[in-house]
Amino acid sequence: MVAEPLPEGEAVELARVFKALSDPVRLRLLTLIGAHPGGRESGVGVCVCELTGAFEVTAPTISHHLKILREAGLIASQRRGTWVYYWLLPASLDRLATLLAAQSAPAGVP
Repeated sequence: MVAEPLPEGEAVELARVFKALSDPVRLRLLTLIGAHPGGRESGVGVCVCELTGAFEVTAPTISHHLKILREAGLIASQRRGTWVYYWLLPASLDRLATLLAAQSAPAGVP
């Protein structure tokens, strides 16, 4: 999974991110934001009003899950009038992808 052990502080920080992703609603919210063209553009985003209909939970519950994703550094948001818009933070996702990317083992090492 990684080429070298993680420092303790980084492990704590990454565990918080993985914990945020461990909930099915949050994982789905992240993919819904990423699948929306505005969700991949910083400052553009996707309105929370477009996300709530995909779930059988209340709007306050969706807001709670979005807050956890935001606090984990996976998404950012901006209030515009009565609505909040969310977008992915690519650097955070790239960091996770790099961490999880399979590393080639040196010759002779299984």
